[in-house]
Amino acid sequence: MDVSSRGNSNHEASPSTGTTVVACIFKGGVVLGADGRVSIGNYIMNRASNKIAPLSDSIFLCRSGSAPDTQIISDNGEHGGEATLPAAGQINYNNKDHLVGAMVVAGWDRLGGGQVFGVPIGGTLAKEKWAIDGSGSTYIWGYCDSEYKDDMTRAEAEHWVMEAIALAMTRDSSSGGVIRLITLDDTGVHHKYVRGDEVPQFVGDLPFPTPAAGGASPAGAAPAEGAAATGMVVG
Repeated sequence: MDVSSRGNSNHEASPSTGTTVVACIFKGGVVLGADGRVSIGNYIMNRASNKIAPLSDSIFLCRSGSAPDTQIISDNGEHGGEATLPAAGQINYNNKDHLVGAMVVAGWDRLGGGQVFGVPIGGTLAKEKWAIDGSGSTYIWGYCDSEYKDDMTRAEAEHWVMEAIALAMTRDSSSGGVIRLITLDDTGVHHKYVRGDEVPQFVGDLPFPTPAAGGASPAGAAPAEGAAATGMVVG
């Protein structure tokens, strides 16, 4: 997510959508997730920003793009009721020459269950089983296509969202920091915060820290040779 000025119109500069936002439905609910990095150009100003905004008690908006623009959209969408889900797309579409907002809206209700809508720049509102956006999303389309499964359990869906974001953070310099997850189902709204040192690492993708003095390995260090690696191995 970028907070730098683009001038009077998004035609004057290339849009910046630095972030990774992900959402998917599962059997009984929906999971949303986002990284925490906010930048001004090449300067990281916040590593723990909350990019998931509530539109109502059971509908949330994942924000990427220009932080002020998506904040305006989320503020105007916080009115509750059945019109909340399309509201973000309508606001985005009506102001497509001035706003740079690439978002994902997701919610849950007892009649429709979990629902996910992609709201890319321009205001399209597309209902999907899963949706991703932001600069980091370009690196994880293959992962999302191959690993998403219908009727996942809540635990499987939360793992899928977290691993997708972690993979994007590995490759995309505009995504990073922490991961926030929100799960909605018939038991309510559940929040999960994943600290930076708890974000999954991927063998071969990042240099791991060397063991600390005394032989103790810091959190996230690579496993010793011959030991079982955890998480997904890429490459």
